[in-house]
Amino acid sequence: MSVWGMIFKEIGYRKGHFLLSLLAVAAAVASLIGSVTLLQAHKRRTEKLLSDKRAEAEGMLAKKRADVEARVAKMNDEIRKITKNLGFNILILPKDQNLHEVYAKGFGEKTMPEEFVTRLATSDIVVINHVLPSLVRKVEWTEQRRTVVLVGTRGEVPLANRRKMPEILESVPRGEAVLGYELHNQLQLKPGQSVKLMGRDFKVRKCLPARGNQDDITVWLNLGETQEMLDLAGRINAIYALECNCQSVDRIGSIRKEVAKLLPETQVLEFQSQAVARAEARKVAWEEGMAAVVAEREHQENALKAEETHQKGMQRERENLAGWLVPLILTVSALWIALLTYINVRARISEIGILRALGLGNSRILWLFLGKALVIGLIGAVVGFPLGFGLGLNWAGNASEAAALFDVQMLVLGIGLAPLLAIGASWLPAQVAARLDPALVLGEG
Repeated sequence: MSVWGMIFKEIGYRKGHFLLSLLAVAAAVASLIGSVTLLQAHKRRTEKLLSDKRAEAEGMLAKKRADVEARVAKMNDEIRKITKNLGFNILILPKDQNLHEVYAKGFGEKTMPEEFVTRLATSDIVVINHVLPSLVRKVEWTEQRRTVVLVGTRGEVPLANRRKMPEILESVPRGEAVLGYELHNQLQLKPGQSVKLMGRDFKVRKCLPARGNQDDITVWLNLGETQEMLDLAGRINAIYALECNCQSVDRIGSIRKEVAKLLPETQVLEFQSQAVARAEARKVAWEEGMAAVVAEREHQENALKAEETHQKGMQRERENLAGWLVPLILTVSALWIALLTYINVRARISEIGILRALGLGNSRILWLFLGKALVIGLIGAVVGFPLGFGLGLNWAGNASEAAALFDVQMLVLGIGLAPLLAIGASWLPAQVAARLDPALVLGEG
């Protein structure tokens, strides 16, 4: 009978010994594969958790940024509404206008073509959002025996290729008048009533509240109608503009050069306090919004770092546990197999003596036990691998990711380790069996 035949005969004869040895090998393989699977599953779960949290953080940050941008846009709109009440911050006058007269009277007598307004409105000076032509004169309101400031305006001129902005001053239709506080208050005039000015009849369109300045004695009329009344057709004496899109105060000073380059026949004045107030208000609104975004980003990054540190700590704890538990199980399994093999050798002493007496050499006796260990190792790997893989998935709660966690290298490791473990544990008892003296064995028998 061949050695393999004797091995399988012996396995069939001593089934209990075989099953106990098989159990030890399967337990060793299962513990190794289960630990590796569990660690891999937790690693994947940690990576997915961190990835999900990172995506969630990015989503929250994007939402925060969108909220901040919307809030800043709303703040800017509110600031625009508030700061535009400060008035126009750019005044364009004829080049030969004496500024002393403007500062003393609030307006100048010199005029310029109304066409300048169109030229400015169709230019590429993008920082100007409002353009208002006007013709201002101090006239005698003979019908009411008083001196008033007459302002002719046609309303703000739309800027080419830009969205329409809300008007700072409403246009005044022909045949209507807007009255300052002192005028309508002293004359007891109400909106809808009629009034005569310089021989023409006008309907009161609006009565303004007190402003505490020259506006309180001002009458606003339609620009074309005012030009007719003053015999100044196609002429204006001022263009008011509002610069309200600056992102930096330093940008404001360049407007004068840009306007002067476009309209060399004019001179430009800037009301710095209003301009600076608008620029600073927008700057503060934007910086506050961006500070909130940066703070949220730092908060999210710190939270992610804390979570990553926590998860890595847990992973290290699992690896440390596997680092001593798996070797312990392998050692116990090896000792168990060695013990069972030694018991098997003791039980087969008479058989070994007879085989030696029949001429069976040491190497074949040795192979009887090591071959059996090889068979136990291979079958133990076949049993232990799926058992350990299933337990690892179950402990990790990742049964749905079995395909992703399955690793061919892990299978090769299990199949290679089990025979080596069984053969290594059986080596010394097998050596003892191979070196038994048949004379002594048979003599004892």
